Amino acid sequence: MTARRIFGVETEYGITCAPAPGAAATPPLTADDAARYLFRKVVQWGRSSNVFLRNGARLYLDVGSHPEYATAECDDVHQLVVNDRAGEVILNRMSEDANAVLAQEGVPGTVHLFKNNVDSAGNSFGCHENYLVRRRRDFQAMGEALVPFFITRQILTGAGHIRPRAGGGASYAFSQRADQMWDAMSSATTRSRPIINTRDEPHGDADLYRRMHVIVGDSSVAETTTMLKVGMTDLLLAMLEDGVKVRDLALAEPMRAIREISHDTTATVPVELASGRRMSALDIQEDFLARVTGYLDAEGLTETLTGVQRRVLELWERGLRALRAGDPSLVDTELDWAIKGRLLERYRARHTLALDDPRVARLSLAYHDISPAHGLAASLTARGLMARITTDEEVAAAVDRPPATTRAWLRGNFVASAQERRRDVTVDWVHLKINDAAQRTVVLKDPFSPVDERVDTLMAALRA
Repeated sequence: MTARRIFGVETEYGITCAPAPGAAATPPLTADDAARYLFRKVVQWGRSSNVFLRNGARLYLDVGSHPEYATAECDDVHQLVVNDRAGEVILNRMSEDANAVLAQEGVPGTVHLFKNNVDSAGNSFGCHENYLVRRRRDFQAMGEALVPFFITRQILTGAGHIRPRAGGGASYAFSQRADQMWDAMSSATTRSRPIINTRDEPHGDADLYRRMHVIVGDSSVAETTTMLKVGMTDLLLAMLEDGVKVRDLALAEPMRAIREISHDTTATVPVELASGRRMSALDIQEDFLARVTGYLDAEGLTETLTGVQRRVLELWERGLRALRAGDPSLVDTELDWAIKGRLLERYRARHTLALDDPRVARLSLAYHDISPAHGLAASLTARGLMARITTDEEVAAAVDRPPATTRAWLRGNFVASAQERRRDVTVDWVHLKINDAAQRTVVLKDPFSPVDERVDTLMAALRA
């Protein structure tokens, strides 16, 4: 079992400029204009809307005016959740700054950022997960083993989605992202939108590593959902990397299955496997969990699991038990689809509303608003209705401080030093460069290493 793994999450945020109360319903700014206000300060200091931050993360404006935050390299699931939350704080501060400027300029609107995956027009934007894996010849086979896992994982880690019906009305589904996927594995991203992107871009030593780039997952609001999404995938990857084969769960029609599974909130309707067998998403996830726990026991690894890994396994099992029993209350403070489903159902019952009522849609959107003033996560947490695994202090520290156990430590400190001294530098995931006559550059191929004498020398040059 791999002792350490590098993780990263890239989150594309939805953006809108809502009109002021009592103003005309038309948004005062387009998404493009709102994004320009959002990134105004970033462009002032970074001379670009594509920058690396002093906490080691990347912040940029993606296609379609979607602000995107890519966490720094993390080597622990808890650390990753902390850094993902730090991204929310950073983006929220940017929106507060943008709204202050709008108020000064007399623009009657408020910029909102949403950690979700689909807008009212049906446009989709993603949440991508990155897992560093050892380079090996069977990468394709590993991906094929993971596809049925990712397709069925949504019954636990989906964000919950009000899905309009073609003939009118709406139904509740597990995933916002499932209806937007078009391929199982591909090197494309926007054209075919695959579950696993196979483009060989490891951001590290290509002789040693590959990156498992997963683009099927929903953006998670609840920290415990992020923990489960990444933690269960990490455990399964460890099993596959140790040579355990999973060939008998391949789906006959993966892209049909991903939609059918999302729409079946009982998780019990069977789908066809390539072998001709029929299993439900719940059956398949129970099978994956049994194989992972069996592998851990057989290899004597159960006693070496971290506290977070034990919590992942427990929530994985309890989430499946909740579905098997038809009792979401077993997980309705930890899994997004269940938290949001409970919230919407209570609101509907209180006001006697249909699921497709616009007021229900507004409440659903507010669940994903990252602003403590307008979103629901902070109040749900304060009322004990949404679990956390991080502390405010951890998240606040991660806004400015990079993870101390990975390459991100070197990058973040380099960026901070350059900012403080107003030096012109170029930074990406692998390169650190001072833009001066000497053009001094360091290439960092080991994402696990937070120490490098060459960077010490480069930092001394910055301070000179």
